[in-house]
Amino acid sequence: MQHITGIARNQMVFTSLEDSISEDNSVRFVDAFVENIDLKALGFELQMLKTEGRPSFSTQTFLKIYLYGYLNGLRSSRKLEKECVRNIELQWLLFGLVPNYHSISDFRKNNPSGLKKLFKVFVSFLKDADLIAGETIAIDGTKSRAHNSKKANFNQKKIDKHLAYIEEKHSNTWMNWLRMTRKKIA
Repeated sequence: MQHITGIARNQMVFTSLEDSISEDNSVRFVDAFVENIDLKALGFELQMLKTEGRPSFSTQTFLKIYLYGYLNGLRSSRKLEKECVRNIELQWLLFGLVPNYHSISDFRKNNPSGLKKLFKVFVSFLKDADLIAGETIAIDGTKSRAHNSKKANFNQKKIDKHLAYIEEKHSNTWMNWLRMTRKKIA
């Protein structure tokens, strides 16, 4: 029986990253957004070229990484570094650069207010372009165990029965108090 075979791993294939990314891919939007934003106005520390030693990565490189991570649910600097190596979209976005996790983390640590402002601008731009709905969603980090025993779950019948019990008990208590008060007065 014949099976479909793939390309041999040791065969050379000529492709470009540009051909691998579709025209409507969100990574193209991230690239255009970062290239056209005023970083000084948002309060970022711009990376200066060094005269000696290894040159640093540009501020735009880190912003592209963080916005890509924001859109794809990646927050960890180690995961972002891993994605820079294996993800073809990030390879296209960063021109093949792979900053290490420590550099990614330091950028976040050194620019908290700039990143906060950037994400506000980014979300408002996405809302204005009708790319997101902008509905409020609140999430907290509380973890709770599921607990659905017969005593712990309530339906309308149980609630009505419990309210009637409380009301009866309350009225009986009230009546008992009145009787006791009358006896003391008499």
